[in-house]
Amino acid sequence: MARLIKAVGPMEMRAPSDDRFAALVRSIMFQQLAGAAANAIHGRFLKLFADGLSPSGVLALPDGAMRSAGVSGSKAAAITDLAQKVDDGTVPLHDVDSLSDDELVARMVQVRGIGRWTAEMFLMFQLRRLDVWPVDDYGVRKGWATAHGLKAPLKPREMQAEGEKFRPYRSIAAWYCWRVVDTVLPGKLESKRKKS
Repeated sequence: MARLIKAVGPMEMRAPSDDRFAALVRSIMFQQLAGAAANAIHGRFLKLFADGLSPSGVLALPDGAMRSAGVSGSKAAAITDLAQKVDDGTVPLHDVDSLSDDELVARMVQVRGIGRWTAEMFLMFQLRRLDVWPVDDYGVRKGWATAHGLKAPLKPREMQAEGEKFRPYRSIAAWYCWRVVDTVLPGKLESKRKKS
């Protein structure tokens, strides 16, 4: 990992959204859609809210409003479910600091359309939680395998064990694993491995 950190440089993450609810809605909206199509639908969806996107605003929409903006039925149902669960306190976005990572994930996955991966990405990139280890993420597993010269990615359970050595900063380790996958570093790491 030290070799990887040296090759990539300091960790840099995009700024979190000012609105946690809007960030989760965007995550749902962009699932399984190409960027341009998702952006267009998301833009039309946001125009439905004269006073800005909010859980109460979503719950007040007339039937069919989201569909008219191009939001699929399953995503409309997921966004409505999220709004209801934020509104009733199941997902307490106003008080996330009172919950541990595991508690928050357990609440978020109760929302239709939000699985463990989406919840973990929210914790890492929106809430800046430092000890998230998304072992089901193929990019993290592939990056780990590449960085360690393995022929195939480890299974999630094996990755869970590997992550223990990075507590309480597993989010940082995951970020560097992604960098292996989305840069030219695999070749650089391999050449350095041969020299050492």
